[in-house]
Amino acid sequence: MRLLAISALLIFIAAGVVLGALNAGLVSYDLAFVQLRLPKGAALLGSLAIGWLLGGLTAWAGVSSRQRRLRRQQRRGDHKKPPANP
Repeated sequence: MRLLAISALLIFIAAGVVLGALNAGLVSYDLAFVQLRLPKGAALLGSLAIGWLLGGLTAWAGVSSRQRRLRRQQRRGDHKKPPANP
């Protein structure tokens, strides 16, 4: 299993290197207060990382708010009992 994971990792690293080499041009970003010029590969990697972090933060917030609500209901003692199966 470890060999499979290492092989997959090496394939994705090689694909990333090829993607970066084929897209070496610069991309300009104007963020109103700063202007950035990044290589396309770095811009793609940065947007992927930001999306991954925001997705993880959203998932964490959803799970933690649900858990908080369930704990609050259990403390109050007003949690609903599961319906009986007929």
